[in-house]
Amino acid sequence: MTDLDEASRPSNGALAEPTRPVGVGWVAAFASAWFGIWMAQLTPVQLLLPAQIDAVLRPEHWTDSVLAFGVVSGIAALFTVVAYPITGALSDRTGSRFGRRRPWIAAGTVVFALALVALGLQTGIVGIGAAWVAASVGFCMVTAALTATISDRVPVGQRGFVSGWMSAPQSVGIIVGLVVVTMLITGTAAGYAVIAVALIVLVLPFLRLPDPPLAARERARVSARSILASLWISPRRHPDFAWTLTSRVLVSISNALGTSLLLYFLMFGLGDPLAEEHLLVLTLIYMLFVIVASLGFGRLSDRLGRRKAFVFAASVLQAAAALVLALVPDLGAAMIAAGLLGLGYGCFLSVDQALATQVLPDPAARGKDLGIMNIASAVPQALGPLLAALAVVATASFTPVFVLSAACAVAGALAVSRVRSVR
Repeated sequence: MTDLDEASRPSNGALAEPTRPVGVGWVAAFASAWFGIWMAQLTPVQLLLPAQIDAVLRPEHWTDSVLAFGVVSGIAALFTVVAYPITGALSDRTGSRFGRRRPWIAAGTVVFALALVALGLQTGIVGIGAAWVAASVGFCMVTAALTATISDRVPVGQRGFVSGWMSAPQSVGIIVGLVVVTMLITGTAAGYAVIAVALIVLVLPFLRLPDPPLAARERARVSARSILASLWISPRRHPDFAWTLTSRVLVSISNALGTSLLLYFLMFGLGDPLAEEHLLVLTLIYMLFVIVASLGFGRLSDRLGRRKAFVFAASVLQAAAALVLALVPDLGAAMIAAGLLGLGYGCFLSVDQALATQVLPDPAARGKDLGIMNIASAVPQALGPLLAALAVVATASFTPVFVLSAACAVAGALAVSRVRSVR
């Protein structure tokens, strides 16, 4: 019997399928950690990073700044592809007395925070790119391990609700981050430093929760060869995993195309002199709908025992939001689109996460498999700005970006309809 076979045997410990519901304290600490993570990740993406790049480059034409932001995001995405599954696989095999996930959550948080502080001190485009890559790697480390705790600790019938507390803080994190760096804190370096400190403070409560360590017989031998070999998951043997992964890639690209250049769309597409203030308004609308949808539809999907219909409908709503932006490019329509997008993406985030935990091939490799699944969210979010920037540069218009966003969302809905093992 191989080490991996031994690690895959049923267990009453870290690898056992959870049956006891998690309590309010666990959910609160989980939500707090995600609040800090999303604020630290999305505040730079939505405002700090593009503004910093534009200030450093001072380009003659605004499309040069858009393209530079897209390139920096695209390079970070390449590192994300590697970091997510590898750190997830390593957390699966970590035999620390502190558990499998906590060491990686702690280390990832520290790397992420330090990289953000360093990012705020950069005055050149190369330094900005390098610091953002380091921040992205830290983000992968902490989120790969934290996402795996859903499969480790949460029973299937509670995963839609708990996943809602992973997605709802995303919107709260964006709005709080934007308020902090636009109204309370002046200066790029100070803005990055504040969200870095907030990240550490908000993750700490989760690190105090128990994390069952691997028993000796559950520990697989760690080697580069075994980790690399485990990264391949056959679509033929595990088609539902493949279709869920494909759907997430497409819907995440759709969301990234629809949101990543929103500041530029307001500034240059609509010629809005109050672009930053209106970005805050749109984000607030988006936030409210994401919170309602992620928590409400997540719990409803648990009660009905259905996932696919919710994910399908959520994808179609995102397509509708993108088409509104493409066909009616004005601020009022953008507000309607923000509500539709929040409703669709909030539902998608919570229910699709629950769906993903139910199509994992191996209970001994939850961190690695969910790390691969997380690539389908993180990489499109990083590549989206590059794809959108190329479309804008080629056409001098934002309309093709939103049309492509709608097409990807519809394709994502069709992909999830092919899942067979989960209703």
